[in-house]
Amino acid sequence: MRVDIEDLSVDVAGARLVRDITLHAAPGQVVGLVGPNGSGKSTLLRCVYRALRPAAGTVRLDGEDLHAMDARAGARRLAALPQESSAEFDFTVAQVVEMGRLPHRRGPVPGGRTSPDDARICRDALTRVGAAHLAERSFLSLSGGERQRVLIARALAQQPRVLVLDEPTNHLDIAQQLDVLSLVRACGSSWTESGGGPTVLTALHDLNLAAGHCDVLYVIAHGRIVASGPPDDVLAPELLADVFGVRAHRVRHPVTDAVQLLFDRIARPDDLPAS
Repeated sequence: MRVDIEDLSVDVAGARLVRDITLHAAPGQVVGLVGPNGSGKSTLLRCVYRALRPAAGTVRLDGEDLHAMDARAGARRLAALPQESSAEFDFTVAQVVEMGRLPHRRGPVPGGRTSPDDARICRDALTRVGAAHLAERSFLSLSGGERQRVLIARALAQQPRVLVLDEPTNHLDIAQQLDVLSLVRACGSSWTESGGGPTVLTALHDLNLAAGHCDVLYVIAHGRIVASGPPDDVLAPELLADVFGVRAHRVRHPVTDAVQLLFDRIARPDDLPAS
């Protein structure tokens, strides 16, 4: 599904945090948002998954205005994994994943049971993320990496055409980070009715992870897009110095050939020793 964000501005508590953003994601692309803390990445994504309403502009899915859809229709098209996901009740993993099927249910199942089709989709989602063995575990008993897998399984069980992930690698060790982003890239044709994998919008802090797993990057600074394109083109030392205030040295990954970055600080006047 194609995603078009057009001239989007977002106000929070009277302050404009996102200004005139235009972004396009082709069907099946993994599009990454990168930028310093406070640049507007999460605010933009919250508007995309309808936790916020835009002050101006539109979010369109295959040409349809997302904010004009009713909640159920929107949830059948788009699933989100916010930056902070909390569970206040002690559900089992299977119950958490079953929540992803709620937008597709047309009526109550006799006895409150999950329908056979829903149960199959949820089992497949858990298998896909390597968490089938956790189905009867308490969600609150899981590690951070296990929880993230289960929440991705819930999103996949929703069978979205668009998947929005806000810092999906937060609180994960490096192996878990690589696993989660590989999962995102490997979302296969079985997850959507159209026969193609979902379009993914994700905010990432780690520029090397973004370079290795995203098709297109948008760099956000002070609520505006300042660069966009393939990672190889966007992650230029001059831009990174301007936006992040670091000196970047580009190298190539020895296996994938993706651009990777080594960093050091740019000397500032107050770093110089007193004479």
